[in-house]
Amino acid sequence: MTREARAIRNPAAAPAQEPYGGRRSTVLSQQGFDAALAEVSSWPGYAATPLVQLNGLAKALSLCAIHYKDERGRFSRYGLKSFKALGGAYAVANVLRQRVAAATGHTDITSKQLLSGEFGDLVRTATVTCATDGNHGRSVAWGAQLFGCQCVIYVHEHVSQGRRDAIAKYGADVREVKGNYDDAVRHAAATAQASGWTVVSDTSYPGYRDIPLDVMHGYGVMAAECERQLDTPPTHVFAQAGVGALAAAMCAHFWLHWKEQRPFFVVVEPMRADCVYASLAAGKPVVVGGSLDTVMAGLACGEVSELAWEILHGGANAAVVIDDDYALEAVRALARPAAGDAPIVAGETGGSGLAALLAARDYPEIRNTLALNGNSRVLLLGSEGDTDPQIYREVVGRSAEEVLA
Repeated sequence: MTREARAIRNPAAAPAQEPYGGRRSTVLSQQGFDAALAEVSSWPGYAATPLVQLNGLAKALSLCAIHYKDERGRFSRYGLKSFKALGGAYAVANVLRQRVAAATGHTDITSKQLLSGEFGDLVRTATVTCATDGNHGRSVAWGAQLFGCQCVIYVHEHVSQGRRDAIAKYGADVREVKGNYDDAVRHAAATAQASGWTVVSDTSYPGYRDIPLDVMHGYGVMAAECERQLDTPPTHVFAQAGVGALAAAMCAHFWLHWKEQRPFFVVVEPMRADCVYASLAAGKPVVVGGSLDTVMAGLACGEVSELAWEILHGGANAAVVIDDDYALEAVRALARPAAGDAPIVAGETGGSGLAALLAARDYPEIRNTLALNGNSRVLLLGSEGDTDPQIYREVVGRSAEEVLA
């Protein structure tokens, strides 16, 4: 059976020489990115995750270079295994700082003060909530545990038990919502409004923007690390979409930092949850319905975030959609690497950028659409590791520990 994939150029993409902002949104800012980096890098256990060069894989795919940002070890002492730790927990900290500031009149509350328990009486009475496919909810739950507030996380019926258990490990009350991810988003928002809770979501919608902005600025920590780790800008970045928050954050950060040298920016999505692809094709946000079921669980989203769209509408150069078989091949290819490359443990969402490269290997028209050639230096965002160890073992045939042994 032939595997499916397709790609499009974004007809509204900004030319390389157009400065960040220009005629486009500046909703994500250097000031916001800098504030997030200063805050997150002060937390216990912070360290930059590795940027791994995959020379063997690059040669096999007829590319000049491939770099893989491996987020499996992000805040490794806490077992999060995902870049999401940068966004959800940062937003939780800001919610609690604002709560304390409103109650005390102090406007310079720091994470260090929250961590010390200085304002425990105020923090313990707060409840944060969100909907999740797995990783974002884990980050919000960890942030709530780290800083001392209550947490309720909503999952849709397709979220695996392993991912639910991983969220509950951080003390969150995990509740199921019938339907898909977008149904869970709406349920979380309605319940929070009725209960006096605070929604900490990475997707924005009319009237809800400030907290998702914090989440996205938190994701920019990963971009800042990449910029320090690379000697020269890559020619291409492949960013998985979901609601588009990560992709938009990386796109904006690289645009601000590398300016006219910014990479050709490619958004990657599953075939059954291609809301950014469909939106770029239509020139306006498009809602994708159905179950959205895909092995790329973190990307099973049918509605692009309002904030993400403001960046990606002009910042994304192209989009590619892939079927689940390519995602599974990517996970296995990273676990059993090309000659000379180190093995990497990646979940199905984390390996989706490589999955798009594998599709470009098979479809010359996709390779041409994505402007890939022997001079291409590609940055892949390895957004997650084995966030569900049981599923990982089923896909690869070995545990993460055995792969890395």
